[in-house]
Amino acid sequence: MPLSKEKKEKYFVKMHELVAQYSKCFLVHIDNVGSLQMAKIRSSLRGKGEVLMGKNTMMRKIIGEILAENPDHGFKNILPLIVGNVGFVFANGELGEIKTIIDENRLPAPARVGAISPVDVFCPPGPTGCDPGQTAFFQALQIATKIVKGQIEILTPVKVCFVGEKVGASESALLQKLDIKPFHYGIVIQQVYDNGAIYSPKVLEMTEEMLTYKLINAVTNVAAVALEAGVPSLAALPHNIAKAFNNMVAIAIECEGVTFEKAAPYKAAV
Repeated sequence: MPLSKEKKEKYFVKMHELVAQYSKCFLVHIDNVGSLQMAKIRSSLRGKGEVLMGKNTMMRKIIGEILAENPDHGFKNILPLIVGNVGFVFANGELGEIKTIIDENRLPAPARVGAISPVDVFCPPGPTGCDPGQTAFFQALQIATKIVKGQIEILTPVKVCFVGEKVGASESALLQKLDIKPFHYGIVIQQVYDNGAIYSPKVLEMTEEMLTYKLINAVTNVAAVALEAGVPSLAALPHNIAKAFNNMVAIAIECEGVTFEKAAPYKAAV
């Protein structure tokens, strides 16, 4: 049902206000998310962020208006990404915290017939709770089984759904029999917008420890290259000083009349 003119005007005003108010947002994709789940997500984000969904044509038009007033606005990078069932989660606080809230509000769901599998799905080995009369069902799916204590038991892990492929009727029925809900649906973050910059949400998964490790590793590599090439650099400076000190101590030890305060312990030890 199309929006009334009044509702469209309210939507235009709201999105203009949100873009002006917030300097950060997530471009998100939402599929298979019910109204109750969306209400819970909005409640969890209250005071930290705000979800805005809408028709792509309306969002593109509003962004176009924003760019007409300010051609250098960072949303010019978002415009080409308005494709599919997308929306925004606006925020001014810590984006990592917002992402955690969004990820925590993903709910398990059964594999329905015709759905595109977002992941590979396996049936684990072990008892199924099915009686021996259903053996033919498992045989039709070429699943190796045996009867143990009056119930069917799967012998080895079985891959029943492949990522990117549609779920068949047999696979859906099997997973329902085993009470397996392999899919998790919720808001999926596609891109992060931060004061004009756009980057992958994987950046937010990096911890302080990971960044420290990467920085130390990079400095070590720069120092190694500088030492090998004989080019002075701040990264290699501590190593150059240590090498110079070792050379001076070696000279002091070898030469009878040459010494200095720091070399004295070494000369005494020889």
